[in-house]
Amino acid sequence: MTTSEFIAAALREDIGSGDCSTLASIPATERGAAVLKIKEDGIIAGIDLAQEIFHHLEPGAVFTFYKKDGDRVKTGEVAFEVAASVHTILMAERLSLNCMQRMSGIATLTNKYVEAIKDYKAKILDTRKTTPLFRAFEKAAVEMGGGVNHRMGLYDMVMLKDNHIDFCGGIEKAIAKTNEWIQNNNPALKIEIEARSIDDVKRIMARGNIDRIMLDNFNPELLEEAVPIIGGKYETEASGGIKLENIVDYARTGVDFISVGAIIHHAVSMDLSLKAITA
Repeated sequence: MTTSEFIAAALREDIGSGDCSTLASIPATERGAAVLKIKEDGIIAGIDLAQEIFHHLEPGAVFTFYKKDGDRVKTGEVAFEVAASVHTILMAERLSLNCMQRMSGIATLTNKYVEAIKDYKAKILDTRKTTPLFRAFEKAAVEMGGGVNHRMGLYDMVMLKDNHIDFCGGIEKAIAKTNEWIQNNNPALKIEIEARSIDDVKRIMARGNIDRIMLDNFNPELLEEAVPIIGGKYETEASGGIKLENIVDYARTGVDFISVGAIIHHAVSMDLSLKAITA
């Protein structure tokens, strides 16, 4: 789904047959302006998307940017000003706020994780634990917060998890079949495979022909044992049970990536408001 398609569908869901409140109380010719007020400290995200929402309704709407996506902001600051038809402002208000509040919450939480391990080489990864049809924007917010996107979906990277391995008949068979399929279908795809134990790590290393090993639900002590076995031959990713309170313990082990689903599904929306500019 393109951004334009998303905006059209979201506005259609909200506006339906018409914005009754605005139609009933505001003349269609009325012009106005409003500002986006920031009511919490954090990382702002979704400003460009908000502009697209307003321009979808009114291409001539005038945006004045005071902040840009990914900026660190403080309570009381203004992100942007928009001048347009009052009907446009009131119809775009809720969708713009919903998107920006959600994205800013994700960017802010991601940044907390990123800052917590800034002294280590590990990068914070997102996951596919996202809101249906809003994934692209949530993952964009992760990048605005300083994180790194994992695969976008099932189509852009092979990820052999426990169920794939078990259904296929084991690690060696899963790797062999996957390499054969990739060579015949999409040689550019990278392969990540999940390891559930030190024995799995050793079997994967013996078989090879992969790009990254996900060390799933390994505690820091097990990671310290697994990372030297891999020895930099393949990328390493820690996953499972990782929180802000313990992420430094994982980063210290020397893994390349730490995937944290919570940066999206546990993010709390930032408090923002769109307010009319009145004389």
